Amino acid sequence: MAQTDRSITDAPDPVAAVFAGVSFSQALKFWLKLGFISFGGPAGQIAIMHRELVEQKRWISEKRFLHALNYCMLLPGPEAQQLATYMGWLMHRTWGGVVAGVLFVLPSLFILVALSWIYLVYGSQPLVAGLFYGIKPAVAAIVVQAVQRIGSRSLKTPGQRPLLWAVAVASFVLIYFFKVPFPWLVLAAALVGWVGSRYLPAQFAGGAGHDSAASAHGPALIDDHTPTPEHARFKPARLARVLAAGALLWLLPMTWLFFARGGSDTLTQMGWFFTKAALLTFGGAYAVLPYVYQGAVEQFQWVTAVQMIDGLALGETTPGPLIMVVAFVGFVGGWGQQVLGPDHLFAGAALAALLVTWFTFLPSFLFILAGGPLVESSHGKLQFTAPLAAITAAVVGVIASLALFFIAVVAYPASTGGISSAKPDVAALLLAGLALLALLRYKAGVIPVILASGVAGLLIKQAGF
Repeated sequence: MAQTDRSITDAPDPVAAVFAGVSFSQALKFWLKLGFISFGGPAGQIAIMHRELVEQKRWISEKRFLHALNYCMLLPGPEAQQLATYMGWLMHRTWGGVVAGVLFVLPSLFILVALSWIYLVYGSQPLVAGLFYGIKPAVAAIVVQAVQRIGSRSLKTPGQRPLLWAVAVASFVLIYFFKVPFPWLVLAAALVGWVGSRYLPAQFAGGAGHDSAASAHGPALIDDHTPTPEHARFKPARLARVLAAGALLWLLPMTWLFFARGGSDTLTQMGWFFTKAALLTFGGAYAVLPYVYQGAVEQFQWVTAVQMIDGLALGETTPGPLIMVVAFVGFVGGWGQQVLGPDHLFAGAALAALLVTWFTFLPSFLFILAGGPLVESSHGKLQFTAPLAAITAAVVGVIASLALFFIAVVAYPASTGGISSAKPDVAALLLAGLALLALLRYKAGVIPVILASGVAGLLIKQAGF
């Protein structure tokens, strides 16, 4: 600390000065707040972080935010939580990233454990059903808002970037109508960006384009041309330490489970299964869910299909990453399998939820802490940024397909995303439209919109509609 103070006083260091602009305590308060307001799944959470960090607080510029987002979109696991970890690490080193990532998850874990217990003990209640009825249209509106926010900044107008628009439209068509796996879309988009950077560089020059937030609110603390801080520069020794620490944090609990409880024990199987889910499923939370469903419902039968759907509803309507549904799976599975015996149902279920969360999110921290310096070194280099810009365009198409899926589910609840011949739920569609109007036209916050929609849904159900 003395060295940092001396450098600022005697020989001003612009990098140190910039990153001292946000104290650790300020960031801590924000990450804690984010853990409680991060509703709407990954799309909604990314939109919240963009609004708070880029538009309002101006802690980071548009281009650098999207540059980090592009990298997180490439990784397996929850991209919104990884993005929060990246932002925290960039500002306040390793502990900043750890705190940001943990606080993004911790409130959701406690809330889901409590809700899972209520779910198992008390069952379905009309009050909860009515709230869920109103919240689901709001979630659909939040995802539509994310399409508008990210798309308007990364794609601009069709005339400015027709190639990126073509990537977005193709991504939407391929994933919605032909069910092409997300990893293939990422690879294809990256290839388009790499080729385009060589033959059509003007389509990708400038990354995300003009930073509209800068025009409205002034420069960001971490701006487009702010030098990379010392801790974010690639060093082989640092990479080796991060990987060694990650391996140890995985081996210790897994070794204990294997030798203390056996390889066929439910907790051991959960640890190994969710490690694979964290490492092998690309495309964020929505890509992980089918894999989790297949394993938890069909292979191990920790939960039923109906319980899995109810868990998804809880995951969509509580703060934190959508993949936190794994905590619900762990809790219900631990309860049903009586992992600590019939006299300790809650303790066993809570332990299962904690272990599942640990093994699911540990790789995400390693991806950021190990790979972040490489990403920072590629900032501003077209041969690296062009593929990432194309991936962002593909992600816009994927989020748009998700928005359409949610709207279809809201309009036709029994259709699971398809359009049925039944009459649409006009009341739910009206709620979605009003929520979207509040978000886009009146710039309402996510929390007020979700609360108002939940109350409206409850009133509609009580009125018998």
